[in-house]
Amino acid sequence: MTALLSLAQPAPLAQPAPLAQPAPLAQPAPLAQPAPLAEPAPLAQPAPLAEPAPLAEPAPPSAWHNDEGQVMVLIIGYVLLVLLLVTVVAAVSSVYLEQKKLLSVADGAAVAAADSYALNQVGGTTGAPVAALNRDTVNAVVRSYLDLNGTYALFSGLAVGAGTGTPDGRTAQVTLSAVVHPAMVNFLIPAGIEVSATSTARSQLKR
Repeated sequence: MTALLSLAQPAPLAQPAPLAQPAPLAQPAPLAQPAPLAEPAPLAQPAPLAEPAPLAEPAPPSAWHNDEGQVMVLIIGYVLLVLLLVTVVAAVSSVYLEQKKLLSVADGAAVAAADSYALNQVGGTTGAPVAALNRDTVNAVVRSYLDLNGTYALFSGLAVGAGTGTPDGRTAQVTLSAVVHPAMVNFLIPAGIEVSATSTARSQLKR
C-alpha cells in the first residue's frame, strides 16, 4: 500500500523587523553675523600754506647814493678816531721814556754826589767815621757830572732843581727837570711838557 506521507508544511518565515528610522540631523547653528567694520576717521584737512611775504621793492638809485655817503662819513670818522688814539699813545709814551731817561741821569748824579764826602769823626775818639756832605759841594758835583757826560745836549731845558743838596748831611739828593716835546702833538703844545726826576744816594763807611 502506498502510503503517502504528507510532508509537514514549513513554518512561515518571520517578517524582518522594520528598520529604525534614523534620527533627524540637528540643524546647524546659524553663523554669527560679523561686526560691521568701523568707518575710518576722516583725514584732517592740511593747514593752508601761508602766503609768502611780498618782496620789498628795491630802493631807488637816489637812496643808494645817500647810503654810500653815510658809510663814507662813518669810515672817515673811524679813521680820524684811530689816528687820534695813536697820536695820544705815542705822545704819552714819548713823555714816559724821557722821564725814565732823566731819572737814570739823576741816579748817576746822586751816586757821584754821594762820593764827594769828607771824613768827619763823630762820637768822640771811639766813634765810627761817617760821610759828611755839604749842599754846595753836592750841587757842584752834580753840575760837573752833567757837563762831563754831555747830558745838556740830550735834554731840552735841562736844569738842576732846588731840591738838590743834602737833607741830613749824609744823603745826597738830586732833582733834575727837563722839557719834553712829544712827536706829532708838538704843534698843540709848543712849550712842551715839563718832567722831573729825583734820586737819592748815601755812602756807607765801614772799618
